[in-house]
Amino acid sequence: MLNPEILQRFKQSMDAAVAAGEPEPTAMVLATVDGEQNLSTRTVLLKGLDERGFVFYTNTLSIKGRQLGAVPHAAITFLWKSTQSQVHASGAVERVSEAEADAYFASRDRASQVGAWASRQSQPLESREVLEGRVAEFEKRFEGREVSRPPHWSGYRIKPELVEFWQGQAARLHDRFRYELQDGAWLLQRLYP
Repeated sequence: MLNPEILQRFKQSMDAAVAAGEPEPTAMVLATVDGEQNLSTRTVLLKGLDERGFVFYTNTLSIKGRQLGAVPHAAITFLWKSTQSQVHASGAVERVSEAEADAYFASRDRASQVGAWASRQSQPLESREVLEGRVAEFEKRFEGREVSRPPHWSGYRIKPELVEFWQGQAARLHDRFRYELQDGAWLLQRLYP
């Protein structure tokens, strides 16, 4: 469980990035690994944060979904250039509840809901026309009714065991503060830049 101090510090960093005009403040680089120790990174969007951890949503059959199924650990990094700050976190990963996934899916715009059905994320695609055909197929399938959440689409929660805050300073003498979960308690250390 993230303690209130970490959550407050993160919220302050995010709010500062938003106020500074950061174009995509919820963007985070997600690092995962498969059972063969092959690493992957990509950018995803933070869609939830509370004392349980950081949440994002995706196709569970994608590369990241398959990797998280094989090795349920991940690391994330937020970089906010406008405020010269970063937040890094890592820890175990769990799927969100069906109710959480349903609620978030229902909040998405209809085109994104249809797109979740149409996309075979990370699989080879013959042409753009094939994708557009699949979109048309699912638009017709759900015509006149709500788009249900695909069984292969859900959310993941990263339950941090380490959270580091980095603030850029002159002469590369940056401020770094690491919170690390040890024996159920969060320990705070200041790190050399």
